[in-house]
Amino acid sequence: MRVYLPSTVAGAARVLESGSIGPVPLTAFAVTDGLRAWYRDDDLESLEYAAMLQAARASLRLLGADPECARLRVVFAADIPDAGVTIRDDLDLGVVRLAETVPMRSIAAIHMDEVGAERVVALAAEAIDAADLGEERAQATVDDAEGFELCWYATQELPDLIRSLGR
Repeated sequence: MRVYLPSTVAGAARVLESGSIGPVPLTAFAVTDGLRAWYRDDDLESLEYAAMLQAARASLRLLGADPECARLRVVFAADIPDAGVTIRDDLDLGVVRLAETVPMRSIAAIHMDEVGAERVVALAAEAIDAADLGEERAQATVDDAEGFELCWYATQELPDLIRSLGR
């Protein structure tokens, strides 16, 4: 199953150092029955994009909790055996839990904001909690950040990405 794991630049640097995403349990996002029902779309690519956007939103929450981290959303796309994934649509649409760390070899791609998005992402990270509680202005701020498409990177590009960000 393809899962999307929210992270940050600091988290990506830790993945590079350790060779895996952890510690467990890990919360990720995937195409679940709940996500399918909500989006009412049979196109797998569109549903995977929706799951990735859920992970990008969760990345904003991680940024909000770490004011020292670079203000860029990071999402790891990984392929995990179905047996290693527990669906938790009861928590939120598309939420899954992983009981094992994700080794680098399971990571299919990295999605990250371009540096030009930093200012808007920083504002969204500050506003995400209020947006989650339904505040319209805060949601507009988060929407601004979600207007930036995440760039796609191959896993072998991770060292250069981290180095280029000076992290």
